[in-house]
Amino acid sequence: MSVYPIQPLTFGSVRTYPLASRKSKVSVRDFARIPKKAGGLSAFLDSLPKILAAEDLRQLLGAVHRAKKQKKAVLWGIGGHVIKVGLGPLLVELMKRGFVSGIAMNGAAMVHDFEIALAGTTSEDVDAGLGEGQFGMAEETGAGINEIAKLAHRIRIGYGEAAGQYLISGILSTKHPEASVLVAAYRHRIPVTVHLAIGTDIPHIHPAADGSVLGDATFHDFRLFCELVRRMHGGGVYLNWGSAVILPEVFLKAVSVVRNLGVPLAPITTANFDFIQHYRPLQNVVKRPILPAEGDSGAKSKGFAITGHHELLLPLVTAALTAGWPRAARKGKR
Repeated sequence: MSVYPIQPLTFGSVRTYPLASRKSKVSVRDFARIPKKAGGLSAFLDSLPKILAAEDLRQLLGAVHRAKKQKKAVLWGIGGHVIKVGLGPLLVELMKRGFVSGIAMNGAAMVHDFEIALAGTTSEDVDAGLGEGQFGMAEETGAGINEIAKLAHRIRIGYGEAAGQYLISGILSTKHPEASVLVAAYRHRIPVTVHLAIGTDIPHIHPAADGSVLGDATFHDFRLFCELVRRMHGGGVYLNWGSAVILPEVFLKAVSVVRNLGVPLAPITTANFDFIQHYRPLQNVVKRPILPAEGDSGAKSKGFAITGHHELLLPLVTAALTAGWPRAARKGKR
């Protein structure tokens, strides 16, 4: 016999209702299907369930197709990891297909892309070099990337544009320019903006570093990025890939600037792709920029968080977009 002075609650009087009268979130109509044999990529993607992340991907890529068709900006924010795991050629292909209106890079992405263009290799062993103070001390990387900042300052262009110009100028003997995002973007006249935090990237610790020209080059690019974000108004898309701090903060400030200057920046679609969903991308990319302004009764903006490894997700996204998936969005249907 229990020593407690209370007794368990009885459920005899609990009210129930018919299951058929309940609104449910999941239906067999939305379940995954077995893809047809030899049906190709589109058949596989069509077989995905219309539930949670699979449906998010379907809606997000639909928004990208609509933005492309309506000539609204489709912007890609790229962290260093995306470049160093070998995904640059996919971004180059997306540029060729018209799915990229602009690219924002953090400093690490620029470093990796520069080294890939120059030597075809990147990503040093930090543990091996740090003990003797050799981490980040590659001569060509430090000298070249700091020279790019000086070029940008001298001819009054941004850091990203100067990088593309420098890499194809013939000053350097670049072994793999075809694998460089910076080179491809410059050749396609697609703006690249590079966003630095001084001290975070290895070129900042080289003798050639000049804080004033680095600041000038990256500030030029921030203002250029604000203009790119302005062009998202009315249906554009921002995709943040692998930057946990710098680019989400830059994007949020650009959103504020654009709205301060009288552009509502709506509706827009935003997404964060990463193998861990961090605080700043979730707040500054996925949630805050899509909140409706006071009194706003127009079309709603949407934000998505899609979790997974870049080396799996970006090939999937690239294949889906270039295959025209989802087909309803490509045809202009909602």
